[in-house]
Amino acid sequence: MSTELPSLRARARVHAALGDPARLAIVDTLVLGDASPGEIGQVLGLPTNLVAHHVKVLNDAGLVTRSRSEGDRRRTYLRLVPEVLASLAGPALEAAGRVVFVCTHNSARSQLAAALWRDRVGGPVASAGTHPARRVHPRAVKVAHRHGLALDPAGTAGVADVVRDGDLVIAVCDNAHEDLAGPGAPVHPRLHWSIPDPARVDTDAAFEAAYADLDGRIARLAPAVRPAPRPETGPSIP
Repeated sequence: MSTELPSLRARARVHAALGDPARLAIVDTLVLGDASPGEIGQVLGLPTNLVAHHVKVLNDAGLVTRSRSEGDRRRTYLRLVPEVLASLAGPALEAAGRVVFVCTHNSARSQLAAALWRDRVGGPVASAGTHPARRVHPRAVKVAHRHGLALDPAGTAGVADVVRDGDLVIAVCDNAHEDLAGPGAPVHPRLHWSIPDPARVDTDAAFEAAYADLDGRIARLAPAVRPAPRPETGPSIP
């Protein structure tokens, strides 16, 4: 935990700097382009002394930098530091060779998650079940096709046959998470998404809701997942 504290403190400082509406408005102003403090004051209707105060807070938090104008050397321009804003999303996960989504029956949520990851993100991905069913749920196949994704109706598999060392395992249901996290379990999921089982309701709307939940979670997770480094290869021999 001690190695994480500097990062946590820095992110907390950024959050605190953004906690004032005027400072958040200044950041919004700088998202697409640079501006001088005077220009920011004109756009936001803030007095010079207040702009100077807010800019100092943002600068101390590392959110903005200053540069001297190459034209009028008396003028200063402010530039947003996007990497600092990106840090608010939290630290990246350790490199993963493959993403594996797991649910109980491998018949709906994990199948949809793997298909979404393959379509939205790419890279190695698989799905599995702690107690796999014989087939993928027809409504899961239907909702996948509705969104342009393909599911193999017979393509279910068990955790023991799919998961291997180095995988990023994501349990997409509570039962699978609790099965895999228990004592003596062969796999310990790195992440848990508590997504209700659409088969319990067994309506198209329930499967659409599960799909939308997975789609949003994948969009948030993808930027935090670092791909595993490719193995080094020696020079080619003619």
